[in-house]
Amino acid sequence: MTTGVLPSLPSYDGAELVIPAPGEGPGNWAGAASAVLVDGVFWLTWRNRRPLSDGRGVTVSVARSTDGVRFETVTEVHRDQFGCESLERPVLVPLPEGGWRLYLSCATWDSKHWWVDSLTADTVEGLPDGERRVVHPGSDTVAVKDPVIAIDPVTQTWQMWLCCHPLTEPGHEDRMTTRYLTSTDGLEWHDDGEVLAGRPGRWDARGARVTTVVSHDPLVVLYDGRADAESNWYETTGIARWDGTRLVADPEAAPIASPHSDGAFRYASAVALPDGRIRYYVEAAREDGAHDLVTLVR
Repeated sequence: MTTGVLPSLPSYDGAELVIPAPGEGPGNWAGAASAVLVDGVFWLTWRNRRPLSDGRGVTVSVARSTDGVRFETVTEVHRDQFGCESLERPVLVPLPEGGWRLYLSCATWDSKHWWVDSLTADTVEGLPDGERRVVHPGSDTVAVKDPVIAIDPVTQTWQMWLCCHPLTEPGHEDRMTTRYLTSTDGLEWHDDGEVLAGRPGRWDARGARVTTVVSHDPLVVLYDGRADAESNWYETTGIARWDGTRLVADPEAAPIASPHSDGAFRYASAVALPDGRIRYYVEAAREDGAHDLVTLVR
């Protein structure tokens, strides 16, 4: 494992509320967010989810802020636009040539299958009517969702860490691993293989999903994990570093969790600040079992 000073990690302590859950109680979640800082403006996108009986992930919102805490919604897309049963983690990317792209995780109706779609437009406001394109269709044997996307600051290569769920064993589709993909344009991707998986007997035994890059050199990421199928949707957060071949979890680190209800502390997104600190956005469980989107600076 590459050595070096680890970045300051997020925790529930001192977190500020950004987007409250859309309702009270379990199954109401605001989160699965990603964020980017462009010319002094924070851009944030997240999915709004209600319980299974009330539609699951119905919409994805995009908002802007100058302080990283108080956001004004700019636009929204609805699951019906994609003919999907639910939306999960979105990613908003400013394009090098100008314009914006919104990546969306889409669930196939009456299935465990997911795919990754996209919208591209000249402005954030124009994204709902932007050019649509399927980025990764998944397959009969693998569901794909929750991408983490970055552009390498040195090579300008597009990078994707993609969460993959095997569909080959009914009842075990919640298992997850992360694969690494590269691209020259963010639309056509080459799969470079699995880079992170759960560890038998550990807190992440059931699966490991990269959620954000906190350092590029050396490569350090945060990831979601859980010990068993019963903990699905209640993942906690760990850290992993690149060892030259794959991402390796810190063997000594305990997972970061919320102190409330199901303990979920997941889908972390890191934004590097000009002063060298990091602003994190995290989906965190609260006392009534709902999940809020919170932020903190470390």
